[in-house]
Amino acid sequence: MTASPLPTGEAATDDYVLEEQVGHLLRRAHQRATAIFMAELGDVFDLTPMQYAALVKLRDAGEQSQNQLGRLTAMDPATAQGVIRRLEERGLVERTADAGDRRRSLLRLTEEGLALVEAAIPKGERVSAATLAPLTQAEQSRFLALLRKLA
Repeated sequence: MTASPLPTGEAATDDYVLEEQVGHLLRRAHQRATAIFMAELGDVFDLTPMQYAALVKLRDAGEQSQNQLGRLTAMDPATAQGVIRRLEERGLVERTADAGDRRRSLLRLTEEGLALVEAAIPKGERVSAATLAPLTQAEQSRFLALLRKLA
């Protein structure tokens, strides 16, 4: 194994293969999952994966502040703000004042939002199944356990 000098003075190893690196593989797996999601839900319901996550969490957890919803769905505040704004514009989510804290508003699904998420969840389950399809049942269980550990 020989090393070639880099401009920073660090050495690069010849055995480094990008396609075998964890970040690259996770990105490729994410791209695949997103493509499957968009084919199943994106075109039919006009939803992004983050919008879908917000709707599902509001259905599961009920009214939430925007910050709490962002934490529940692993969205940074700027992303959460854009996602919620688009869902509000579509009439899927509505904002109400928090009686306990006037500085805060609460988000909840509208009837239209609840109907949409209820119709979308079976397709979301198909997305997960299709994403994991190349793996055996045992591999799927182990893969998901390892992803939870990493997350």
